[in-house]
Amino acid sequence: MITKESIINALRNVQDPDLHKDLVTLNMVKEVKIDGNNVYVELELTTPACPLKDKMKQDAIKEIKNAHPDAENIEVNMTANVTSQNDEKLKEYLPQVKNTIAVASGKGGVGKSTVAANLAVALAKDGAKVGLLDADLYGPSIPLMLGVSERPEMRVVDGKQKIIPVENYGIKIMSIGFLIDDNDPVIWRGAMASGAIKQFMSDVDWGELDYLIFDLPPGTGDIQLTLAQTIPLTGGVIVTTPQDVSLSDALKALKMFRRVNVPILGIIENMSYFVAPDTGKRYNIFGEGGGEKLAKENDTIFLGGIPIDIAIREGGDKGTPFVVSHPDTEYAQKFLEIGRNLAAQISIKNSIANKIEITI
Repeated sequence: MITKESIINALRNVQDPDLHKDLVTLNMVKEVKIDGNNVYVELELTTPACPLKDKMKQDAIKEIKNAHPDAENIEVNMTANVTSQNDEKLKEYLPQVKNTIAVASGKGGVGKSTVAANLAVALAKDGAKVGLLDADLYGPSIPLMLGVSERPEMRVVDGKQKIIPVENYGIKIMSIGFLIDDNDPVIWRGAMASGAIKQFMSDVDWGELDYLIFDLPPGTGDIQLTLAQTIPLTGGVIVTTPQDVSLSDALKALKMFRRVNVPILGIIENMSYFVAPDTGKRYNIFGEGGGEKLAKENDTIFLGGIPIDIAIREGGDKGTPFVVSHPDTEYAQKFLEIGRNLAAQISIKNSIANKIEITI
C-alpha cells in the first residue's frame, strides 16, 4: 500500500548532489499526495538555477518506483526558494535581498562587465529575482551592455524617497551612468565614490531579490573596500583571462577579498579560447588552463570558462546580452552553466552557515 510515510522514506534515498544530504533532511519535500496508485510530490530546491535539478527529479521518481512498483503515475514538481545569508547588518541596507555577489577582477580588459551582465541575465532566465549594481563609477558600462539609458524614477516608499531601478531582460539595474551625461567623466575622490556606493544600496528600492550582483571596478581600491566593509557579502567572484599577467592581478583581488573576510565563490575564466568559424580549429590565444590552476592553488571552485566570440562583443555594444541574442548556442549555455554553478556554491555556503538540519 502506498502511503505518505512510505514515499517520504523512499525520498530519504535521494541526495542533493551539492549539499550532500538527502531531500528529507534538507526539508525539500514540501508536499506528498496519494490518489490510489498515483503519486504527486513537490520538491523545493534552494535555487531555481540548480544545475542538477533534472537529476534529482529523476532520482526521486526512481526511488519511489523502486519502493512501489505498482505506482502507475509518479509526478514530481520542482519549485525553488533561494536560501539567504541571513545577516542583520545586510538587512539594514538591503532588507529584501537574500544574497550579494561581488564580481571583481584585478585588472581591466578581462571582460568583467560582460561576464557580470550575462551572468545576471542567465540567473534571471532560470527564474531567479536578480539585480545588477554597476559599481564601476569611473567607467560605467552596464547601461550600454544592457541597452538602457533612461533615468530612474524617484518614488516615496514606506515614507522615504527612493530611487527605482531601471529594469530590462528580467533584472533590476542601477548605475551612475543613468545619472550623468554619456560623455561626462566622474571626477570624484575616494570618499565621494564610497558614499555613492552606499547610496546605491540604501537609497534604491531594490525590492525582493534572490541575488544582487555588484559589477566592481578593476583593482583593489576604495570602492571594493567600502562594499566589503559596509555589508556582509555572500561572496566574491573573480574574473580572469588565462594569461599570466591577468592571473597575477586576479590573485591580488582574491587575496584582497579574503583579507576583509569575503568568501570566494569561484573563478570565471573569460576569453578562454577561440574557435575559428571557417575551420573549427581551436586557438588558445591567451594561454590555457590558467583559471582552473588559479582556483586549484587557492582552494576555490572553477565556475567555468567563456570563449572569445565576436557575437559576445557585439551583444555588449548593441545592448543585447549574448544569452538573449543567441540563447540556443553552446556559448550561451556556458553562461547558464556558470550561473547555475554559482547558485550551487551560494546554496552550499548558506546551508553551512545556517546549519540546515531539518527532518520531517
